[in-house]
Amino acid sequence: MSLRRFLGAASAVAILSGLAPVPAMAAPLPAPSLAPAVNTPSTLSGDRGPAWKQRPDGFASLPGHGLDGTTGGQAGRIVTATTIAQLQEFAAAPEPLVIFIDGTLEAAQYVKIPVAANKSFIGVGAGAEVVNAGFKLINVSNVIFRNFTVRDSYIPGDWDGKRPDNDRDGIQLDTSHHVWVDHMKFERMGDGLIDTRKDSDFLTYSWNIFADNNKALGVGWTPNAVTRMTIHHNWIRNTTQRNFSLDNTAAAHVYNNYLQDVGQYGMMGRNSAKVVLEGNYFTAVQDPIVAKDPGTEIVNRDNIFDSTRGRKDNVGTAFDPAANYSYTKDEAAAVPGIVSSGAGPRDNNARNTTTEITVALDGTGDFGSLQAAIGSVPAGSTQARTITVKPGNYRETVNVWADRPNLTIQGATANPADVVISYDTPAGGQKFFGGTWGTAGSPTLTVHAADTTVRNLTVENSYDEAANGPSQALAVRSIGDRVTFEGTRFLGNQDTYLADTAGRDATARTYLKNCYIEGDVDFLYGRGTAVFDGCTIHSLDRGSTTNNGYIVAPSTKNSNPYGFLIINSTLTSDAAPGTVSLGRPWFASSDPDALPMALIRDSVLGNHIAVQGWADMGGHSWTEGRFAEYRNTGPGAYVNGFHPQLSDAEAATFTPNAFLGGWTPTGRG
Repeated sequence: MSLRRFLGAASAVAILSGLAPVPAMAAPLPAPSLAPAVNTPSTLSGDRGPAWKQRPDGFASLPGHGLDGTTGGQAGRIVTATTIAQLQEFAAAPEPLVIFIDGTLEAAQYVKIPVAANKSFIGVGAGAEVVNAGFKLINVSNVIFRNFTVRDSYIPGDWDGKRPDNDRDGIQLDTSHHVWVDHMKFERMGDGLIDTRKDSDFLTYSWNIFADNNKALGVGWTPNAVTRMTIHHNWIRNTTQRNFSLDNTAAAHVYNNYLQDVGQYGMMGRNSAKVVLEGNYFTAVQDPIVAKDPGTEIVNRDNIFDSTRGRKDNVGTAFDPAANYSYTKDEAAAVPGIVSSGAGPRDNNARNTTTEITVALDGTGDFGSLQAAIGSVPAGSTQARTITVKPGNYRETVNVWADRPNLTIQGATANPADVVISYDTPAGGQKFFGGTWGTAGSPTLTVHAADTTVRNLTVENSYDEAANGPSQALAVRSIGDRVTFEGTRFLGNQDTYLADTAGRDATARTYLKNCYIEGDVDFLYGRGTAVFDGCTIHSLDRGSTTNNGYIVAPSTKNSNPYGFLIINSTLTSDAAPGTVSLGRPWFASSDPDALPMALIRDSVLGNHIAVQGWADMGGHSWTEGRFAEYRNTGPGAYVNGFHPQLSDAEAATFTPNAFLGGWTPTGRG
């Protein structure tokens, strides 16, 4: 069989030559041995991307447990799998094998393929992939995975991965050693992308892509601090948690990884983990480095943090990677370019150019989750794309990342109640690693990107105030400029919708047309500029006979003449008459010089509106804000000293065009 035919001469040499056959031996896991070994530094090879190493580097290259290193199936025959059945047969074989994966191998029903010792799984050229299946290594050793994709075992609707039948990992290791995962791609699995469990040891994960998943990469499930692993030059993107979560690792060396667009925490050490994090690049990651427990030691050095917030822990001395093996790391500033061009299967990084993407819970779409669909859009692309979401209730938190502008996300029908995006994170809820989720961690939908349009669907924060007590619980936070919501429902209680900006001096304009928004306390708030045109704004009944909440709470910067405009809208409620305030001024602690601004005009106000229309807040009188009304009608449209009115001349200067500053949203009449 010609290796040149399948891989090309260079790849064949890189993958198969120079690896001395070494038999696998079952052995108990002794105390860690930190013998040094040599590791070739990462280099570039012309336009082929990073040079493929002949041997694994890092901990997978070291001797231990009866092996001199990791060689996979080098001592055995070469076979080719073109079906899942063949892959299962070869993977379970007792003999060493080099198993070429040729084409798309898709399982009709998810299967986790048992793997015996001394195996190499190598993708053949571009397009080699295993679909709706994963690999399971239990008490085995000497296994290599290279050059193919493992994808799409996600169970639509089970974003949390809590269903009892959902153990759909890409790779699961239990008490296994000497495993090398290199130039692979893992995306959209039902559970974890790789679960490294139960005292597995001598591992290297290098040059992989881990993408479009909730739970990415967990390590641990053991009380023992045994695992030694090297994690380098991986691209972790559009994930939420476990990026990695390193529990009780004896030595985890994490360098030159690129973490991009991560919804929750980044790298985490837990229990007695010893972790060295160096030369990594974090962008748009909340809590990028967390030492969760008192026994955790994390060395945090030479990392770059871009558009991040939260914890960047640096505690203890952990260990010295150079005492185990030689390595040369790239400068952190170069990591995004190096990793994004070189990680993943060779010749298999074509950018997605499709402009129409479909999401469905019944398997008829391109993806089963909205967040996965957003992740399929290449970061940095400015091409206009439309994501159509078919009817159903999608339980997930969704981020439209700042590096994915010009997206339209729309329900498949004209009825926004048919498509519901729902989650239940309260801002006051406790993170399991300390602190609270806060405002930025609470929204079900966060729109970071400019020129985003959302239409004909519902976004809900389903946090149960009655059962769990009051808390901020945002349905939507918009941050990007020129964001449009059309025919969208926003459901929540306190702080349902936050019109935000990327910073105090940034401008962010949002246009909301024919939307329905409900809540009770300050449920339209923030420092952004927002025009609510033809909307129904519904105040929930809190059961009070005197105070059933506040509608707007702007925190407009003092240099911005335009905050909130409610026009041609209807304000409704089932609350007792006269018990809802139009709003109050929010002088946020981060911006004591704010000058809150809101205008309600040409709208119908129900009888729930208070005779004293505006309220004080946090020691500030409502008169310190810029509040006004104009030509409203209905039983709540009072004209008195508590309802300041614009003159006709003034009203002519405060129009949607003025608030939007020359931007004409699509669909605006």
